[in-house]
Formats: sequence, structure tokens, C-alpha cells
Amino acid sequence: MVLELRNPHSVLAALQTRPHDVVEIRLHSDRASGAWKDVVHLAAQRRIPVTRGVSRRGGGRRSRKSDPETTERTGAAEATVKEHSGVSIETLFNNCADRAAGRGLWLALDCLQDPHNVGAVIRSAAFFGVQGVVVTRDRSAPLNSTVHDIAAGGLEHVPVAIQGNLSRALDHAKDAGLWILGSSEHAKQDIGEIPRDRPWLLVLGNEEQGLRRLTLDKCDDVCKLSPRGAVTSLNVSVAAGILIATLSGSTPT
Repeated sequence: MVLELRNPHSVLAALQTRPHDVVEIRLHSDRASGAWKDVVHLAAQRRIPVTRGVSRRGGGRRSRKSDPETTERTGAAEATVKEHSGVSIETLFNNCADRAAGRGLWLALDCLQDPHNVGAVIRSAAFFGVQGVVVTRDRSAPLNSTVHDIAAGGLEHVPVAIQGNLSRALDHAKDAGLWILGSSEHAKQDIGEIPRDRPWLLVLGNEEQGLRRLTLDKCDDVCKLSPRGAVTSLNVSVAAGILIATLSGSTPT
């Protein structure tokens, strides 16, 4: 499977980490602009074909207008990149110095279905230095072009393991020494009450249903974000950013 990427930051990250998987770059005008200049420069160094003045392939999937970092480049260019193969669940959890030192943070996504949410969560994970992410294969958004573009290169810098059975993945995390932390608006304790001196695997639930019962049963602790105002809920990707920042020690409690 190949991806058609239209965010130059996602393309740059692929060129930097796995240039052998970048098939070609296509500019929709004769000259590159903005971040696409960096893409073209690096592609030339990596001997990746660059074609100019070509029409948009496939009629055009547009990024959301609410994301200015992406929409300012809509229609400027695109790149064909091979799908990332991901890593094994063993690789994701093993041989980590942070875990051995009693710290570190991993994520698991329990059937997130909106690719924009998945991409935003992975972008936050890359920003805050999350060690790895587990995503479910069934009833979940595939790691498609939209996810890669919204993640803005995050998928190239955070190891991702795609699993058919999340319950087994959580068992493997426990065997590797991680603690499982669920997130739920129905939890009794706030994220600020969660101890930081242990390696956590934070599990985020589906946009509508939250965590599945079997997933909750696997959790060592469950936490929530306590509202401070009249609005009592957050989009899962926004909540994920706050939870990740808090657990990584990047925000005060």
C-alpha cells in the first residue's frame, strides 16, 4: 500500500528516516514554496524523483480548513510514500532505559475511529517524547494518508505497533514492567493524583463509547481530567495532549 502525503513535514520526516520508501515528489507548479523547498532539496540529495507542473492526483483529498499548517499547502504538492510497516509489540516495550529507571510513557488507542484524532494524538506523542503507541487493527481508523499528514511527521518518530487484540498487548506491557492507566470521564481520581514515578501505558478510548469493558478490567488505575468550567468534556485528541503533557511532567498539577 502506498500513501499520498500532502503535508511537507510528514514528507520531510519520511525522507529523513526511510528515504527508500519515498517513491516520488510531485509539485503542482514549476516552483516549490514554503516547506516544500526543503522537501525538494532533501529529495535531490536522496535521489528521489521530483516532477513539476503536474495536476493533483485522484481529484484531491483536502485537509481540514481548521488546520492552517496543512491548508496553507493544500494543492501545492504531494508525495507518494510506501506505508510504514510498524514494529512488533516486543520491540515496542523491550530494551527501554526509561522503563528500567521507573519512568517513561507509552500510549494505546482503543478503537479510535477518526483519522484526524489519531493523527493529532500521534503528533502530541511525538512532541512530548512518548516511547511508543499501540493501535488496534479492527474498528479503528487505518494509518492512512490523513493520519500521516495530521501527525506532521510524528509517525516517523514514534514507534507504532498495530495489534488485533489490545487485551493481549496490555498483558505484554504488564509483563514488560509497565503500569496500565485508563482514561475515563467516569473515573474517581484526577490525572493530578496519578504517581509519576512509574512507567505508564496510557489507554485512550473510542470517541463515543470510551474504553471497552475488557480494556478497563486490564487497567491498574483509571483517571480523568476534571473540568474547571461549564464545558464538561473534551475531544479525545485534546484530552490526550493534556494527559500526555501531565504524565510527562510538562505541565504543573
